[in-house]
Amino acid sequence: MLLSLAPILLLVALLSTSVALFGSDASYGPNQVALVVAAGATMLVGWLRGMSWQQIQDGMVGAITVSIMPMMILLMGMVGAITVSIMPMMILLSVGALIGSWIISGTVPGMIFYGLQLLNPDIFYAASAVICALASLSVGSSWTVAGTLGIGLMGIATTYGLSPAITAGAIISGAYFGDKLSPLSDTTNLAAAAVGVDLFEHIKNMLWTTLPAFALALLFFAIIGSEGAAAPDDITRIRAALSDQFAITPWVLSPLALMLAMIYFKIPAYPAILLCTLCGTAYGAVFQPEVVRSMALTAHPESPAPLLQGLWMALFSGYQSPAEMDQLSQLLNKGGLASMLNTIFLILTAMTFGGLLDSTGILRQLLDLVLKGVKRTGDLILATVGGGIITNILAADQFLAITLPGRLFISAYDDRGLSRLSLSRTLEDSATLTSVLVPWNTCGAFMAATLGVATFTYAPYALFNLICPVLAVLFGYLMIAQPQQTAVSP
Repeated sequence: MLLSLAPILLLVALLSTSVALFGSDASYGPNQVALVVAAGATMLVGWLRGMSWQQIQDGMVGAITVSIMPMMILLMGMVGAITVSIMPMMILLSVGALIGSWIISGTVPGMIFYGLQLLNPDIFYAASAVICALASLSVGSSWTVAGTLGIGLMGIATTYGLSPAITAGAIISGAYFGDKLSPLSDTTNLAAAAVGVDLFEHIKNMLWTTLPAFALALLFFAIIGSEGAAAPDDITRIRAALSDQFAITPWVLSPLALMLAMIYFKIPAYPAILLCTLCGTAYGAVFQPEVVRSMALTAHPESPAPLLQGLWMALFSGYQSPAEMDQLSQLLNKGGLASMLNTIFLILTAMTFGGLLDSTGILRQLLDLVLKGVKRTGDLILATVGGGIITNILAADQFLAITLPGRLFISAYDDRGLSRLSLSRTLEDSATLTSVLVPWNTCGAFMAATLGVATFTYAPYALFNLICPVLAVLFGYLMIAQPQQTAVSP
């Protein structure tokens, strides 16, 4: 057992050091280095146990083949060989292109613009949660929302004598609600990819715990009230900047309606995302031609076809707002294929480490130890929630808290006839949402520094993040919304 735990303990030590040295930037390179080093240690354990290099290599390669092969097949032109279920790396790349196209089309700015109208001075906390939820749902990033709208809302709360802790809790609750349900979110895509389920089926299944948890949080924020708060100047400036830069009309929300329709009709994730990306690109050319041209001419003044080049840039490198619009830049400068490369890098390194844990027998040994007390579905859900929380505490990174427990518990769900959709949902209910409650986790550190409220101070009011794991365990013991294996997409 000590030998089996050695790579795990090394990874925890390396990740803790990574966070201490790099802070919130640890996810953008340093953590991947830690995974590679830990993978090397796992190889050494396998060698000490008498395994040949070929056996170790086969275990490592087998773990990432399912992610690599679709890309290789597409690059070779063998599209017909791909099954209807699209693999993680291609989905992540297509999501990056989708974000860029939806920003350049005015869809994301339109969602934020209209969402800001919900702010009511008499229900400041609840309105803040709703605004952040809509913004995060549109951009797929809780960090982006907290770093833009969140900063403005915190300043308003301070000006009017409202509680910074409750305001931060409302912002985080809304931001993580949207992040959790957005098909543009990297954690949502990662959770579905880590256990091999369809992205949209994963999102639909998460509604069972996500909607009740957010409704309970909103009820609290509405009851507590915030009379006396006034309409914020910061929000007004953001809306003015959005309307100045983009031609915002209800028509620009059509790509969102198309996405919702495809989710309803169960269109597979990859073709649905591609179609919505094409729709967003066309809308950019029709509704925002000046924005598209200006982005191309700013980067390439001699561009012979600025409209085409601007659309191309949005798909690859994302939207870039004019230099003088700093506040708008913080909110919208994102998207593109390139934005997903770091997440793909993380998936590869995490799967390599997980594959080596599996092939050397370490994973099975740890799994047997963890599952000794599991006798029913509720016990398994509780163990999964605990695994996500513990990994967030020890590994200090929500991506690892999704991928490592996800791989650890796959066989347990399969053996009990439970759909992997239950596993992917529980990973999000625990790993994604509790990351922001740990001060030394990258998410907790980012939110504390950005919002100016200590993690343990806002944590009691991040109600959505606290309620979801409890509902997940409760639903497990009551056997509510626990689909069987037939619900998993092939």
